[in-house]
Amino acid sequence: MKKSYLLIIAVWMTFQVKAQLTPETITAYINNYKDLAMAEMHRSGVPAAITLAQGILETEAGRSNLVMRSNNHFGIKCKSSWTGEKVYHDDDARGECFRKYQSAEDSYRDHSDYLAQTPRYAHLFKLDPADYKAWSHGIRAAGYATNPKYAYILIKYIETYSLNDYTLIAMGRITGPDMAIAASETGTSGAYLESPESGPAGDPKTVEKNEVKYPLGEFRINDTKVIWAAPGTSLKEVAKKYALTVDWLQEFNDLPSGQETVVNGQLLYLQRKRKQGSKEFRVFAEGDDLYSIAQEEGIRLESLLKYNQLSLEMKPAIGEKLYLKAEAPGRPRLAFAQHIN
Repeated sequence: MKKSYLLIIAVWMTFQVKAQLTPETITAYINNYKDLAMAEMHRSGVPAAITLAQGILETEAGRSNLVMRSNNHFGIKCKSSWTGEKVYHDDDARGECFRKYQSAEDSYRDHSDYLAQTPRYAHLFKLDPADYKAWSHGIRAAGYATNPKYAYILIKYIETYSLNDYTLIAMGRITGPDMAIAASETGTSGAYLESPESGPAGDPKTVEKNEVKYPLGEFRINDTKVIWAAPGTSLKEVAKKYALTVDWLQEFNDLPSGQETVVNGQLLYLQRKRKQGSKEFRVFAEGDDLYSIAQEEGIRLESLLKYNQLSLEMKPAIGEKLYLKAEAPGRPRLAFAQHIN
């Protein structure tokens, strides 16, 4: 009789947990952590959609016993390298060791670092961040979870709750009401997006400017290490901190050989930028120049110029598309003040 009673209680408790996983509960979780997921995407390159979907799944949208006890949003087990606090929780086996964090922010950061620094996940960072299906299947195949349906569950959450929009917002591919991407103590730079209104032949009438915030310290754009450098930052000090030479910094960032400090606040790459951008094209907007676009998109300046049949002194007209992955079908229209023979 006692065993039957305990079984009824266990079933009732399980039902209660599952019953809490409603669309409202999931939406509340997304609203609580979407900004953090986008900030981590800027810092580490892990797509915001993947982070949010894993958070929903691993925490039962913030209601699981594990997350309540440990702030562990991603079910990351202790591993031999973990020196922080621990909790013990039944998972694949009884009483397994899981990492415990002081805050959700610590958990999100550790999740990003875990994926970015573990060799078996390295191939994921060569994928388009917006390809959530490839990322979902790649994480499962690399051994993140034992559930054979893990990737499909992530994909279902991403598609049901439009989580890929947060990846696209973080990449600057779309605009939205949630452009405060990183923490308040960050540098900022303009991201330019097409207006939904368009003129003849599909050309945009206007181009909106949205402020994209960059985190302090090292993060990634187009899978390339970069920092935000304030005006007056010494290239020598940056080179020393990141075990580089000033010559390399100048070369990576298309800076003149005699420049010793950052003149205006800008992105400063710690690796050679890639020959291709992470998206097909970028719309030229008021205040843009070819150098700033190359920096913001993490593409080599010479590649940007070559793809679009431009030279550095040329200025495309507002609303023109600049191709980032392949040669443009033709040179973009130039600003009316320029006349090219």
